[in-house]
Amino acid sequence: MSGRSAWHMDQRLALHNVQAPRVVRVLARLLVILLVVTVAALTLTPWQQNIAGSGRVVAFSPGERLQHVEAPVDGRIARWHVVEGSQVRRGDPIVDLSDIDASIMERLRQERDAVTRTIHESETRTRALDDRIIGLVETLESSVTAAGLREEMARDRVVAAEQGLTAARAAKVTADLNLQRQRALMAKGLTSTRNVELAELESATRHAEVDRATATLNASRAEAASLAAELVRTRADAKARIDEARASLASANSDVAKARAELAKLDVRIARQETQRVLAPVDGTVQRVLARQSGELLKAGAPLAQLVPASSRDVVELWVDGNDMPMVLPGHPVRLQFEGWPALQFSGWPSIAVGTFGGRVILVDPADNGLGTFRVLVEPDPEDEPWPSQRFLRQGVQANGWVLLNIVPLGYELWRQFNGFPPVLSPSEPGESVYAPAVTSSVASPAPAKGGGK
Repeated sequence: MSGRSAWHMDQRLALHNVQAPRVVRVLARLLVILLVVTVAALTLTPWQQNIAGSGRVVAFSPGERLQHVEAPVDGRIARWHVVEGSQVRRGDPIVDLSDIDASIMERLRQERDAVTRTIHESETRTRALDDRIIGLVETLESSVTAAGLREEMARDRVVAAEQGLTAARAAKVTADLNLQRQRALMAKGLTSTRNVELAELESATRHAEVDRATATLNASRAEAASLAAELVRTRADAKARIDEARASLASANSDVAKARAELAKLDVRIARQETQRVLAPVDGTVQRVLARQSGELLKAGAPLAQLVPASSRDVVELWVDGNDMPMVLPGHPVRLQFEGWPALQFSGWPSIAVGTFGGRVILVDPADNGLGTFRVLVEPDPEDEPWPSQRFLRQGVQANGWVLLNIVPLGYELWRQFNGFPPVLSPSEPGESVYAPAVTSSVASPAPAKGGGK
């Protein structure tokens, strides 16, 4: 037993004498310290969440972006007044055109003279028709008045004929009574045959007068009806002639209007042919001369040159992924890095970035570009350092941008990036409008970064 105990004692002493090398112990301590520092850094180090995008500098106004100067008429290039890179002001000549037909101006003027004569003749016809309508109206009034008077006279004759018939009938009754008396007296021998004959003659005469008065009355009534019909016919005929004249007047006015429209078109063509010098529509710089000064035939609307207008307000057009688009709101701060401008960018710590410039989101497009990315327009931040001058910041200069969101621990940001989650804003954010002008309180405004100088 004593020998076994001694053997165990020797084993323990041997294990006690075996120690780890000093380097290993130091390395283990360093690893532990590094682990503690890394955990603390991931937990305590702030990180500015951001949404990255790339784009270019553009003019905010569509009228100040790249545009083509086009030929107003068919023709050929006669003379260029500019070269590529020329600075032009609004109204400065760019190019002179010459028409392919040397006699076109003479023919256009002849055509214009013919149209002018047509207008003059149509206006003369219009005035004549106006006078004719006035004469027809006056004729209608006089004819209707005369026919009305004749109808009134016929009615008066009818009344006179009726009165004459009444008188003739009364005289006939008296003559018949006288004849009866005379015949009675002759039967008694109290009168002569001569008186009876005279009474018979008087009775026959009165009967004849009644028939004549009846015929006169019938004739007067027929005449009155005829004159009434003539009055209606006179009115209808005169109205038909007036309507016909008015229709002719409307046709003449239509001819005048058509001729004037044709004259206006000819004036436009003549003005375009006379003004074959193409002028600069805006202030800017000639970027490209597209048409050649040769025998090449140009059609109206053919591009002659590219003109870059002088921009009064430049913005940056960024394109962001549709996964990040819901977090971008108008008013969000943006850090921008321009191509050709020296910069050192730390997207998570914009306060220590160098050579970047501040901006603000002013617009987020309501629809994508067909590829799942959305356009975001960024303007200069008035509270930050001004952007470089247009000498460096020309339209089309590429730019990278970072839309700044929340400040979160670095460990959370790494975890979010590894899992592919989008940045998360405040809980009230989903209920707000995408185009709200105000920045939410959850967005931290970073300290402006110092630029690299202008």
